[in-house]
Parts: sequence; structure tokens; C-alpha cells
Amino acid sequence: MLQTEFAFTLPMGYVDTDGTTHKEGVMRLATAFDEIAPLRDPRVQSNPAYLLIILLSRVVTRLGTLEYINPKTIESLFAADLAYLQEFYRRINENGHNRVRTQCPHCEQQFDVEISSLGGSGATP
Repeated sequence: MLQTEFAFTLPMGYVDTDGTTHKEGVMRLATAFDEIAPLRDPRVQSNPAYLLIILLSRVVTRLGTLEYINPKTIESLFAADLAYLQEFYRRINENGHNRVRTQCPHCEQQFDVEISSLGGSGATP
């Protein structure tokens, strides 16, 4: 079965106007339309770096208790969180999963580690 949604935990967290920090979230796999549609946005046309903001606002489906995610939400993230989401997006959309290959420093056996959040992972030998 194809997994299309992936949980994540932001390193810093989005702080809303009430001062509540939101760290736990879900990102879905991107569609071709998700990657094409933002190219028509005037903010992207005037500043291509804004593409990431629009794209993440489309594929992050949940962040804490927020009712919806929009570009303003993504704009307000700390730089560390934006970098984390960009890498998370790349990993799940290029690989179809959120696992990375690693090696035991003692026995040198290679295995996959599923990274669903910072500080939490599940090893798959």
C-alpha cells in the first residue's frame, strides 16, 4: 500500500499569535499540480525563492492544532524549521519514504532508519 502522508516534528516549532508552539505535523506527498501551480503565483514570479513557501503551504496538511496552513504560516516558521521541512519534502517525494540508510559504527552492518520526527526513529535492519 502506498503511503501518502508522513508525520514530522519540527525542531523549533511554529509559535502562533497566542504564544502556543506547534511542532507535530503531517506532510502529504506532492502532486504534479502542487509543483506547477505556484509558478503562476505573482509572489513566486517576482521572487523564485518564494516557491518553497507556497509549495510547503500546499503539502503540510496538519501542524499542531492549527485549523489550516497557509503561506503566512510557513513564512512565520523559524529558519531551522523551514530547512527541516524542505529536506523532509525532498526525502519523501524523491524516495517515497522517510527512511535514510545508515551503518552501525561498531559492527558496520547497514540498516534503514525511519525518521518521523527529531529525536525519534525506528530502525529497520
